[in-house]
Amino acid sequence: MSTTRHKRRIKLIQPKLQLRLTAIFGGVALTSLLLQFLLFMQMYSDLAMRLPNDALLVLSEMRGELMGVLAFSVLVLLPLTFSVGVLVTFRIAGPVYRLERYLEQVARGEKPADCALRQGDELQTLCKLVNEATRPLREGEAEPLATESSVTEESVAA
Repeated sequence: MSTTRHKRRIKLIQPKLQLRLTAIFGGVALTSLLLQFLLFMQMYSDLAMRLPNDALLVLSEMRGELMGVLAFSVLVLLPLTFSVGVLVTFRIAGPVYRLERYLEQVARGEKPADCALRQGDELQTLCKLVNEATRPLREGEAEPLATESSVTEESVAA
């Protein structure tokens, strides 16, 4: 078996799924950053108002400083969250892609070996269950399973 067999050839395996999940991660991160910014603004505004002198000076300086911190956080954390999100989704999207290809082979009447996922991938239990469920089809003299289009054509003809 070649060591390059499991190398990723596709940048995003399931782009729609991976980008949607990553957008959710990014949205949560952005919401957290904005909430943190608002809490800091409120806390430091209250603190500045309790000062005996220079409250307005502190408030005017504080806004600029906190905006800089927010901008830096957004520019660093959102791309980092996006990158980590895409990497994490490979552990789900990769197995989903592999299971889809495997089930397509079984549906065509092919008799592939047991489905196997990379170590560390999620959905290992599902893969084992798919192997058990398809074993009779793969070991017996099974005909290809009907596809949705052929089922529709047969029901229209009847």
